[in-house]
Amino acid sequence: MYDFANSSFTTIIVTVIYSVYFRNVVVNQGELGTALWGRAISISMLMVALTAPIFGAVADFSRAKKKFLFYMTYLTVSFTALLYFVKAGNIFTGMLFFIIANFGFNSGNVFYNALLPDVAPRDQLGKVSGWGWAVGYIGGLVSLLLMLPLVHNKWINLVFPAVAVFFGLFALPTFFLLKEVRRPSKRTNYIRTAITRIKTSFKSIGEFKELIRFIFSYLVYNDGIIIVISFAAIYGATRFGMNEKQLITYFVIANVTSMIGAFIFGYILDKIGAKRTITITLLIWIAVVFWAYFCRSVNEFYFVGLLAGIAIGSSQSSSRTMLALLTPPDKMAEFFGFYSVTGRIASIFGPLVYGEISRITGNQKWAILSVAVFFIGGAFILQTVNEEKGKRTALYWKPPEN
Repeated sequence: MYDFANSSFTTIIVTVIYSVYFRNVVVNQGELGTALWGRAISISMLMVALTAPIFGAVADFSRAKKKFLFYMTYLTVSFTALLYFVKAGNIFTGMLFFIIANFGFNSGNVFYNALLPDVAPRDQLGKVSGWGWAVGYIGGLVSLLLMLPLVHNKWINLVFPAVAVFFGLFALPTFFLLKEVRRPSKRTNYIRTAITRIKTSFKSIGEFKELIRFIFSYLVYNDGIIIVISFAAIYGATRFGMNEKQLITYFVIANVTSMIGAFIFGYILDKIGAKRTITITLLIWIAVVFWAYFCRSVNEFYFVGLLAGIAIGSSQSSSRTMLALLTPPDKMAEFFGFYSVTGRIASIFGPLVYGEISRITGNQKWAILSVAVFFIGGAFILQTVNEEKGKRTALYWKPPEN
């Protein structure tokens, strides 16, 4: 249900409607709007990168992952609703409200991802993660369809509080029904404890060499995924002149194939392993990027979206599962914090690179080629990971005795 709820934010705010609204209405200065959107994404990701290790360590020590998820969820909901007040020319306000909302959304995912082992045994992590992503894409699809009448009647600003209501309402079952696994913990200064644990993590993570290699790989290829999520609608609107209704139709189609990709590849991962599965998804991504570059019409771009949907659903689900498989159970929230940090650090550079190439060249067709570099580099680094060795290390690791 949380995947169902939060996909409305990614789909409507980050990808389909607010991104294009910000570029074309709030800024309305050509590729400067693309560059400013990239900067807003990067700033919010930098904020997440700086705080995620502390959030992860505090969640682990206090056994309060669900509580912190609640705080971040409704921070996102509040500032998403406030986007209603962003009008043409309100560039600073439009960036500020989005940055805070996106910070809350991505920070919440640190705690949400760390709850995966609480709801699934290790031999079914791939399947359950895939189901989560698949249901999430259903949520994105439903939210798109619900927003269509508002877009049709040119009530764009009403879309943003409507998304906030959708996210906040459908997230409630998670907080009322999910039973978090709790272990005894002492009252302590959580911030000081978190900093101590972060220092310890820098030392202990050296024991998990395969995990480190995977995180470096993820750092690179996730940058490409973030660019696609952040700029796909802007690319379609700018290069092919797609209007809001066409973009919604485009992402309805993409969400369907994303759901199928996440669902099917969850089972594939449990059969052939996470490394092989992610490699396949990265090859699909590379094909998507080059097809988008050579694409010549709106109709052809719809087919690019079909393939991109399969790639995004499968790659994100598989990445979350591989991290869980390479991480000891007692370090889950803490290492998911580091995982989030690496992804967010990468996300700082990708949107900036894309936005600035667009601004300098005046054509996003050239910027799209930069995305392929991230997918190719990530795939090469991934091949250095010994998955089976990493899983054994995580499974049999025991904390040192004091």
